[in-house]
Amino acid sequence: MSEPVDGVTIRRATTAELTPSDLDGLRDLLHAAFDDLTPEDVEHAMGGVHWLAERGGRLVGHASVVPRTLEADGTPILTGYVEAVAVHPSLQRGGVGTRLIVEADAHITAEYEIGALGTGEQAFYERLGWERWQGPTFERTAAGDVRTPDEDDGVMVLRLPASPPLTLRERLSCEWRPGDSW
Repeated sequence: MSEPVDGVTIRRATTAELTPSDLDGLRDLLHAAFDDLTPEDVEHAMGGVHWLAERGGRLVGHASVVPRTLEADGTPILTGYVEAVAVHPSLQRGGVGTRLIVEADAHITAEYEIGALGTGEQAFYERLGWERWQGPTFERTAAGDVRTPDEDDGVMVLRLPASPPLTLRERLSCEWRPGDSW
């Protein structure tokens, strides 16, 4: 657990360590933060490591990193994929989200070759060292790769010392999954 920031503490837990109360709080937080939340969005956040921002016994922020394999021009890259970054609307723009991403970035740096995420909030991540992917995006399906042009502007990566050399203009693909693949 990290030190309190404005009464907010950050707790790290794996998905297996989340309690039923944690899961209920996470769903409530995500519904408060996003008006278009789907069950798949919640499921995408599972299977990795979570950072839970708590204040007064209440979950007020969340980020998770799940393992994925992205391919840049067909080369597999072990990826820490950031999911379900949310801060309760009453605390947004107060540093909680930054603190969550700093924690997630340290984990990605220690465990993966690259970090990645899909977002419409590029400026938030850019100031933390994330870069916009500039090449075409695809999802890998059983029938072959399917172009995802609507995702091109929203995919970002965090290059690390372990990252392969990339121009960020390569063809980038992720595995298909229910809901949004990116």
